[in-house]
Amino acid sequence: MPLNSEKKPTLLLVDDDAIIADSLEYVLGEEYLIERASDRISSFALIDSMSDSPALALVDLGLPPNTHRPEEGLAVIRKISQMHPTTRVLVLSGQDTKRHVFQAKEDGAVDFISKPCDIAEIKVRLKKQIIAGGGNDNRHDDIEGIIGSSEEIELLRMQIRQIADSPYPVLIEGESGSGKEVTARNLHRCSSRKQEPFLTLNCAAFNGELLESQLFGHLKGAFTGATDTKKGFFEEVGFGTLLLDEVADLPLDLQAKLLRVLENGEYYRLGETKPRHSSARVLAATNKDIFDAIKNGLFREDLYHRLSVLTVRVPSLHERNEDKHELLLYFMQQVAAEVATFQLDAEAIKLWNDYTFPGNVRELRNIIIRLSAKYPGQTIKAEVLKREMSGLQRHNGTPASEDWLSEALHQADFQLDQLLKLVEKKAIDLAMREYAGNVSKAAEMLGINRTTLYGRMDRLEDRD
Repeated sequence: MPLNSEKKPTLLLVDDDAIIADSLEYVLGEEYLIERASDRISSFALIDSMSDSPALALVDLGLPPNTHRPEEGLAVIRKISQMHPTTRVLVLSGQDTKRHVFQAKEDGAVDFISKPCDIAEIKVRLKKQIIAGGGNDNRHDDIEGIIGSSEEIELLRMQIRQIADSPYPVLIEGESGSGKEVTARNLHRCSSRKQEPFLTLNCAAFNGELLESQLFGHLKGAFTGATDTKKGFFEEVGFGTLLLDEVADLPLDLQAKLLRVLENGEYYRLGETKPRHSSARVLAATNKDIFDAIKNGLFREDLYHRLSVLTVRVPSLHERNEDKHELLLYFMQQVAAEVATFQLDAEAIKLWNDYTFPGNVRELRNIIIRLSAKYPGQTIKAEVLKREMSGLQRHNGTPASEDWLSEALHQADFQLDQLLKLVEKKAIDLAMREYAGNVSKAAEMLGINRTTLYGRMDRLEDRD
């Protein structure tokens, strides 16, 4: 169905072949507002003059004066990526060797279409990028914040759409920082419960009675410090969605109580004998191997089967290498509203694409936030970028340096819990200093929500 003419997304078409350009403008003009250029110089002038970023660009690599080499077209791709980082660039070219395809994607292209190509295929590929970019044709797609065009991320989007409206629990698995909470939010957003609350409870942030109170609520006087009657998350969320993050850290006694809620919806406030009923949809997330926890007696097998009626696995960033540049452009655009965005030179872009990002999307985002804060409006060289990269970068699968840990392990009074508490406290202190005490910003840097950060700060303060 043609898009509303008043809301047509803009398509920048760069091709020196007038016959091809005329044909494309004719067949795509119903759905897109076409802006044309035929070489690097005219395209640069057009790109500079655009106050609003085009949704898409379709660029030929072989442009005058040397139409048999890709340099002119690659320069256009880089210019678009720098001036309009939200524009999704597709290449339409006969110069489709693996080296040229790789270089085009390194420079910012999100897709490569080989000439000659059927017009129906071009339309499908353009429409796919409009949907992925959240553009005007995204009317029926509520998925937000899951960025990338890799097969792995497309599979994740498809799974979200398929199971979003199911009433059953979903277990979301994936490495730390890969996007499990974003996935959970999209399962809620794409469901019929989307107008109801969405709440997240980090099961590792509280201990004992406090965690049980967070889940189920308590009566006044139910335990020391319970000065008022309080609703729990199951009651607060109503008919909405409750995400139990880091569910593998849930104590065994609470696992039994959670199992009861999943089986018949029944739970009790602390200090209360009258049962209550929950209508919430439960999602659970973990970065741990639950099978190991079950084997070691730390997690109930019956609870696992209840939570994993449906399972979604969020891919780690090293599994979707091709999405790194797209994520770079996406988060640069997000922070551009607050500070002047930076640029990476060619060597820095190569370093970016080669980096393993052991902290996944969370680490990638935090690096962009740091770069934007420290180098607004600047072009960043590889050596500068390398200094900002996480110290967790791996070499042959081993952390860059383990000397500090080895030294700590050989101390006579070494205690793992004490070391973990120290690392947690230092990370929170650093994040709070970085954002001058702004809890929301610090929580974002740490990859947790504000409520969880408050809970961890209170817990650490109690231990001091």
